[in-house]
Amino acid sequence: MSALRDGDRISNYLLEARLGAGSFGEVWRARHHVFGDTVAIKVPTDPQYVRNLQREGVAVHGLHHPNIVRAIDLDPYADPPYFVMEFVDGPSVRSVIDKHGSTIPIGAAVTILRGILQALIAAHQTGLIHRDLKPANILLHQPPEDLTLIAEQAVKVTDFGLGHVGGSTTQSIMQSGSDLTEGGRSIAGTLAYMSPEQKEGGELDARSDLYACGIILFEMLTGERPQGSDLPTSLRREVPAHLSEVFRRSYTRWDRRYESAAEMLADLTAPDHPQAAVPPRPAGAQVYGSGCPECGKPVHSDDQFCIHCGRQLVAAVPRCAACQAYVHQSDRFCIFCGNDLRVLSK
Repeated sequence: MSALRDGDRISNYLLEARLGAGSFGEVWRARHHVFGDTVAIKVPTDPQYVRNLQREGVAVHGLHHPNIVRAIDLDPYADPPYFVMEFVDGPSVRSVIDKHGSTIPIGAAVTILRGILQALIAAHQTGLIHRDLKPANILLHQPPEDLTLIAEQAVKVTDFGLGHVGGSTTQSIMQSGSDLTEGGRSIAGTLAYMSPEQKEGGELDARSDLYACGIILFEMLTGERPQGSDLPTSLRREVPAHLSEVFRRSYTRWDRRYESAAEMLADLTAPDHPQAAVPPRPAGAQVYGSGCPECGKPVHSDDQFCIHCGRQLVAAVPRCAACQAYVHQSDRFCIFCGNDLRVLSK
């Protein structure tokens, strides 16, 4: 494929400026030659990725949501093939984090994550999992100079090119470094934001995207990606405790994670969410957030047993008052009998 230049025409659009390029494609700002509407056009630079462009366009075509970059036109058989999308006039969240670091207003971080979760609710309802959610794939449309004034509708999730839907997988033609190989296995996604089950090549569901959301939240609040058992409040004291709880419930093992974007959104916007009514830890309980006292390996602050050596980390493991089954400290309902654990026994 020949190199594109400013002024070249693709379908009804004239190319104005190249916005970015990856290993296998480019994104251009363009305008309609008659109406003057501005769009973004994705063009593959390697013929073998034309089919992937088609799959990506088909995957997002049915997603009509204000927080998802809209698909406008697609022709994988044109010369060159192209995918026309809504143009978002603003920076990525990656750029905002790089510029502001840990000074991003907490309210702005919450608003941005709300927009991301609203987009995921819409995508997950159609069976589409993003699989490559990261700050670079979240755009802010014309954000104000004062980030505290940013609107939820300004948040736009893009690049569903690695999306998983209907049992098939589409590979991104744009993300350099997004297709990784480990031990002979192909892994789709960006490693720093990838859930454990995705790294292992296992089955994925909506919870894989929510794991990435937890990392993005942590990074917006602190300017850093999470390490070990750190919570946002560990690095930035003014972060409300409920936001650390939202992070903890997303940045954890698959079976402990939020089950849906709607559930995570509910906790994000409700500081007095039911989690606060869970029965307290037994008297004398100890938490080893910095590591297991037996083997020294990292454990989560709410682990009751070390997943490495089996050491019990609390003085007593709580039990359901109704059926006496052992439950987890953060459980809201008993998984055995359904008893509401938020109702404290008198």
